[in-house]
Amino acid sequence: MEREMKRSSSAAIAMLLSTTGLASADVPNVVTDIAPVHGLVSRVMAGVGEPSLLVRPGSSPHGYSMRPSEARALDQANLVFWVGHELTPWLEGPIEELGGDAHVIELLEAKGTVHHDFRTGATFEAHDHGDHDEHGHEDHEEHAHDDHGHDDHDDHAHDDHGHDDHDDHAHDDHGHDDHDDHAHEEHGRDDHEEHAHDDHGQDDHDHDGLDPHAWLAPENGKAWLSAIAEELSELDPENAATYAANAAAGQAEIDAVVASLRPDLALVAETPFVVFHDAYQYFEHSFDLAAAGAISLGDAARPSAARLAEIHETVRELGVVCVFSEPQYNQSLVHSVAEAGDIKELVMDPLGFEIALGAAFYPNLLQDLGASLAACK
Repeated sequence: MEREMKRSSSAAIAMLLSTTGLASADVPNVVTDIAPVHGLVSRVMAGVGEPSLLVRPGSSPHGYSMRPSEARALDQANLVFWVGHELTPWLEGPIEELGGDAHVIELLEAKGTVHHDFRTGATFEAHDHGDHDEHGHEDHEEHAHDDHGHDDHDDHAHDDHGHDDHDDHAHDDHGHDDHDDHAHEEHGRDDHEEHAHDDHGQDDHDHDGLDPHAWLAPENGKAWLSAIAEELSELDPENAATYAANAAAGQAEIDAVVASLRPDLALVAETPFVVFHDAYQYFEHSFDLAAAGAISLGDAARPSAARLAEIHETVRELGVVCVFSEPQYNQSLVHSVAEAGDIKELVMDPLGFEIALGAAFYPNLLQDLGASLAACK
């Protein structure tokens, strides 16, 4: 009798382990484009699985060449989350060719996403927060995707623009089999200005479509958590309750960070500042801030001499207090703007190069952006 009970118990344990293994095997293989999206997906998948990341931290998403390990991850994906072709037009082809069997979710199209159109010119008028160019998902569908000013991206060289020392960074252990992946040599920051974007010429090709840097609006981060949980639950219903609970917890974490940032950012609401490239208006609108201008366009293309001259004039006329560089790009242009006036040089990174990947990434990104702007005084 005792032996029969032991056999029954062993059989039950074996069945439980088998069932657990099956559930684990059914967790989707998820691929994300950039670190902020990876952070949101990691928050929803916490305790269930981990997504892969395509664009390595420290590299520009506007022009990139995938390593073989990243291409393999895309080929094996069941589910792909990306911001959209407005941000990474080079990724559209690989998704179609390698991720053809995967569910592909363009987060710019997610329900509840707030959109802003690109600003024009090197300098910006102070925006009216009661009636700015915000529009929701329903309005966005009326935009023809081909009108977003990115057609000339197809001519970009897609080599990496990361740091020369990036392979030694703490992010290297996040789902990339880096062996033999160095066939795509990374280009350091000093090379970036004269690299992929040179084929734009010096005409500044003003953007007149959707600004894709939508992850920098906390309200969009919350909307995307819901969309991510919904898509994961469709493919993996056994873990649907976990995905929903994780998304709700992530939204509460975003609310807490936003509340903590508001007092400090209110102190610099009227402080004029210049950013490296026009990527921050979603964050600005969320906290009633207003950049005076951007050195480069929203795709970080090399600015023309006329654009730089306009920025220099703005620095002098408005008494700009700070100019922000980004770790992905050469800082020489920022130095030249800073020299146009007695202003601070600070760093602000929309992609969170210094932030550890994982479930806490997105609120930490918001915290870092807020701290950078709060230091501009």
